[in-house]
Parts: sequence; C-alpha cells; structure tokens
Amino acid sequence: MRDRVLVLNAGSSTLKASVLAHGSVVAEAGLTVPMAGIGDAPNALRRALRDITASGVDLATVAAVGHRVVHGGGVFTRTTLIDDGAVRRIREIAWLAPLHNPVAADVIAAARAALPDVPHAAAFDTAFHASLPKEAFLYALPYEWYSRWGYRRYGFHGLSVAWSVERATALLGRDDLGLVVAHLGAGCSVSAIWHGRSVSTSMGMTPLEGLVMATRAGSVDPGILLAAQRDHGLATREVEDALEHRSGLLALSGRTADMRELVALAASDERAALAIAVFERSAAAAIAAAATALSRLDAIVFTGGIGEHAASVRAGIVRRLGAIGVPPVDDVAVEGDRVLVTAPPALVVVTAREDVVIARELAALTS
Repeated sequence: MRDRVLVLNAGSSTLKASVLAHGSVVAEAGLTVPMAGIGDAPNALRRALRDITASGVDLATVAAVGHRVVHGGGVFTRTTLIDDGAVRRIREIAWLAPLHNPVAADVIAAARAALPDVPHAAAFDTAFHASLPKEAFLYALPYEWYSRWGYRRYGFHGLSVAWSVERATALLGRDDLGLVVAHLGAGCSVSAIWHGRSVSTSMGMTPLEGLVMATRAGSVDPGILLAAQRDHGLATREVEDALEHRSGLLALSGRTADMRELVALAASDERAALAIAVFERSAAAAIAAAATALSRLDAIVFTGGIGEHAASVRAGIVRRLGAIGVPPVDDVAVEGDRVLVTAPPALVVVTAREDVVIARELAALTS
C-alpha cells in the first residue's frame, strides 16, 4: 500500500531525505548524505534511496515525493505539482539562488527518473513570504528595476518559519500572535509574523541579504563592493564568490564557519570570540528591527541549528535585546520544542521540521 511521503531537501552541499506517513510528524527514516554540488545529484539520490531502503522502508510504499526548492521568484507562490515545464521554470530562475536552485532541479530530475510512477511536487521557501506588503518587499531603487525586472525582496526559510509559527501557536495556546522567528543556521534570517502571515523578513531578493551567516556576509555597504571592483579589479564572479563562500563567520574567525567550533574556541581565540560577538549583534539587530513591523511582540522563536543548539549564543543575542523589553534567558542547552521564558515576550525554541510542512502540502495536493 502506498501511504508514505518521501521528502527531499537539496542544499548546496547536502541532500536530506525523510520518509513520513501521511499526517505524521514522526519520520520513519531520516538521513543526510553529502553532495558535491551541481552534477552530483543523481549519485546523492542513489545513496539516499539505498540508505532509506537499508533502514527498512520499502520504497514501493511511497505515494508521492516532495521537494524543497529555495527560490520560487515571482513564478511560484505555492506548492506546485511538478511537470517538465515546472522543472524548466525552476532552472530559469536559478540566477536568484545559484547555489541552490540548480541543485534542486537536478535532484528533482533524478528523483522523477528513479520514482516515475508517483506524483512529485515542489515546495518553495519563498512562498510563505508572498503575503509581504509592498512596503516590506520594495527596495528604494529606480522603480523600473522592480516593475520591469522584478527586483524585490522575496524572503527565504519560509517552510521553517511556517513550522515555527505552528509550534509556537500550540506551545503558547494562542493563534493571534505577533512573532519574530529567528532561523539561525548556516543561512540565517529573521521574520516578523502577524496572526500567521509574514509581514517582514530580513533576506532579500537573494539569500545574501540580512544577518551574518556561516560563509555569507549578510548586509554590507554596497559601496564596498563597487570599490572592490573599481579600485582592485575584482570581477563580478570574484565578488560573488567572496560574498557566498569567503565571508561571514569564516572570514571573521579566519578558521571555521561552524558555530560549534567557534564556541569551543572562543575562550582562547580572540577572533573566534569576535566572530560570535558580531553574529550576536547582527541577529539581535535583525530581531529588534523585525519587531517594528508588529503591533505587539508576543514571542521570539529560535530555530535552525544555531537557534536550537547554541545555547550560549542564543543567550548572548537575548542579552542584547534588553533595551526593547526582552527578558534574559539562561545559557542552558535544551532538547526539542520548549518555552524558555513565558513573560512577554515569550522566548521559544522550535526544532526545524520543513519536511513535515512539505509532506502536508503534498498530501493536500494529491489527496
């Protein structure tokens, strides 16, 4: 009997795969396999399917396959059943997320070939932010850049944010919440959510804008980029490589982009401590800015690898928010979804589960 959903989450360097029963939040199989970027998708998928089978899951029970795609641009604003045309359009907007969309399209193609008899659907990280008001997604650039070229803020991590909103609603027992969701991992973003709808988010037209991240710079003075090109002859590809791969925590520390390693090094390594301080300052500033988009701040939700597991960093971010009335939080590790502080605004930790959101959206499409 086909009663399982396979969810494939293609990143720039890994492929996450999980198998869920319809309506379940408990993964029957979950794994991550390395992926050497564009071109390695078929191999990575074969390894993932092999390991899923080895875990005891019969692929013949898979009724549908859901794919996470980072950028839907202005083309995809909801979860969409995949056909050849959809794959072509995902590739056409790959310039908006060059590290992610091409790999996602390759994984989709490989998965359709491996599992051709079941429906496939794509869920887009940008779709949740389709509710952004115009004042939140427009840049103060020549207006024809938006009207003719579509240059605007799209936002990301929408699947993670959607799950965080659902869990915060359940944990706090209210559905009329004003939330700030901080997704902090290798990529980082902060979103303001009013009564379940996105009203502001820190990432922009591409995943480069906003907070300091693992290897991405986040928001910088654009004049620096112009000066690097004008005065030092950097080509566009060199600037892009620096912003995507050689900035962020890696650049600040000079050693690693892994927050776990930085925390371990911080007591003895000045640059590791500096990288953490810059990260905390960046995240706190984004949270405070997001709160201005809300009529009321009921809770701050931390999710993503750093948000969930780096307790000292989480506490350091919160300490910087005292001026806007955010209560301090203990520097204590927690497991699972948890309300850390109940006094308004509440502080909540949620384990990211994009796979559950994708599986539900897929079930709704194919039922």
